[in-house]
Amino acid sequence: MSRPKSYRDLIVWQKAMGLARQTYVLTAGLPKSEAYGLLAQVKRAAVSIPSNIAEGHGRLTDLQFRHFLRNARGSLNELQTQIELAANLGYLDKQGVKVLMDQGSEVARLLNGLIGSLRQCRASAEMNTANSASTANPAQHGLHK
Repeated sequence: MSRPKSYRDLIVWQKAMGLARQTYVLTAGLPKSEAYGLLAQVKRAAVSIPSNIAEGHGRLTDLQFRHFLRNARGSLNELQTQIELAANLGYLDKQGVKVLMDQGSEVARLLNGLIGSLRQCRASAEMNTANSASTANPAQHGLHK
């Protein structure tokens, strides 16, 4: 799999940015008493998702990229937990929460797909390397003089 030139071209990044924007809109009405508590954590988690995708895209290897994609997935789980808590506390309306949770599920699906795709590419590359080594000139492996 070849990477797009920019992380901005990744659909998962675009959807994660939409999720972050929607999170800011939905949580704008949280009580002032939560400004340094739940609200700050929600915003941090929401921003962390597309940020980790972008940072991972900038890394040199697919292994590093996958690491940051897994971090993004963890931040997504954190965000969904915090949104659920805010809803349970009566801070958010149910329809807004449903929209965010649906967006989060879509981002999770895309993250999982990209992680899996990168994993498959690595396995294929390793298999091709092993096959190349076994079909190379036998003299290279000390099998013939």
